[in-house]
Amino acid sequence: MIASETKSAMDIPVIRIGPSTSWLALRLSELWDYRELLYFFVWRDVKVRYKQTAIGAAWSVIQPLMTMIVFTVVFDKFAKMPSDGLPYPIFAYAALLPWNYFTKSLNGGIGSVVGNANLVTKVYFPRLLLPVSATLPGIIDFAISFVFLLIMMAWYGILPTWGILLLPCFILLTMLTALSVSLWLSVINVKYRDVGQATSFLVQLWLFASPVAYPVSVVPEKWRALYSLNPMAGVIEGFRWALLGKQMPDLIPIVISIAVVLLLLAGGIIFFKRMEKTFADVV
Repeated sequence: MIASETKSAMDIPVIRIGPSTSWLALRLSELWDYRELLYFFVWRDVKVRYKQTAIGAAWSVIQPLMTMIVFTVVFDKFAKMPSDGLPYPIFAYAALLPWNYFTKSLNGGIGSVVGNANLVTKVYFPRLLLPVSATLPGIIDFAISFVFLLIMMAWYGILPTWGILLLPCFILLTMLTALSVSLWLSVINVKYRDVGQATSFLVQLWLFASPVAYPVSVVPEKWRALYSLNPMAGVIEGFRWALLGKQMPDLIPIVISIAVVLLLLAGGIIFFKRMEKTFADVV
């Protein structure tokens, strides 16, 4: 009986988990294998976001609405900023939707590894799930704000055109932009916590470097290609065009933005996967 138990125990397969030795061994298939854990992370963040709040999801409308009012007073009434022939409140609010989604996802993604230090140091799972899961809960706030935008469009008599069929593409591009930047900064934030402290300041600068309060057309043409290296420039311009039916945007900024996002994403995944083996020792 003893010999039989010993033999049975030896037949149990042993799986050894270790860091990959190749730069190309990214194991991205693990994201699908751990999809239930991804769902848990997203659902946890959603519940925490609205837990013990007086007005709950209404904050997703109040924040862009108040910002829109300030922008309308400062840039439309005082500065007389052009708005591509659109009512300025619609012009600004439509840009604030992808921008707010981007900033919320970015803030969550940067602190995703440090915020889950108790899991990182005790349990194995693909660490890439952490920044990926941080980019998904914001879609709920986006959807609520989007409904309010449709109401505003109806008020101003603006009807969507066929371009709205491409809107999901620009939403996906916003998500990938937030993820690509989060991958780089979340790794650096593990070792240097200054990144988390500097994020709010950098986001404020990024806001005014993006065509949220003004159109891309005000940027001198000789600087437009350089300006398009900001991936949010193409995202916002494309979002406005797809939803509001404004004149066809210059495709060069959008193409450049897509290329920059894809490069940042590919490099960010490689960088994250190569550094994740050090997270448990540093975090």
